[in-house]
Amino acid sequence: MEALKCKNLFDFSQTIAKELLEEKEYPWEILSEISSFILKLGNQLSDEDYIKQGEDIWIAKSAIVAPTAYIHGPAIIGKDAEIRHCAFIRGNAIVGEGAVVGNSTELKNVILFNKVQVPHYNYVGDSILGYRSHMGAGAITSNVKSDKTLIVIKFGEERVETKRKKMGAILGDFVEVGCGSVLNPGTIIGSNTNIYPLSMVRGYIPARSIYKKAGEIAEKRLESVE
Repeated sequence: MEALKCKNLFDFSQTIAKELLEEKEYPWEILSEISSFILKLGNQLSDEDYIKQGEDIWIAKSAIVAPTAYIHGPAIIGKDAEIRHCAFIRGNAIVGEGAVVGNSTELKNVILFNKVQVPHYNYVGDSILGYRSHMGAGAITSNVKSDKTLIVIKFGEERVETKRKKMGAILGDFVEVGCGSVLNPGTIIGSNTNIYPLSMVRGYIPARSIYKKAGEIAEKRLESVE
């Protein structure tokens, strides 16, 4: 269970949501708190750096937001972030500094750490993406089980109850997800791990790994880890 703790997945200094992460032991405990945290933090942001637009939307003055993008609050768009053409932010979203939300990408109830990239046709819902994590074109998080039962995380031989009906994926820092991959509900990927394109992933994937397919996970060589 230690590997699933927030402190072992993320560098807290790389998100404006540091205080929220420090309050919770496991990442799925954070998902229900994102909305209230945004409302609290947004009203404390400096007018020198952020502009409040619409209802409960704070956008950094240095961020670039395409006129065709749609943002529903509550949301915080960090400094130097880029929200591209036809991006759809449905609310309860924190987009970190220097992050990229691309064409036709949809976000809902998420925290994107600084420098995260979801640049092409991605769906990210009820999820947390760590520092410099990247999802290739068409990669998505699936956040509801087909039978609508509560989500359980498969951690080796253990089954960890989340008590949540909706939970997408948790990506540690420096995770790379290949194009066209589906991260099933309750997927947690440790830091510095690569997921092959067109993968269907579920459960916990260890840090510093290369996920090729179910049952075939290789350990990264130290020299390949940034």
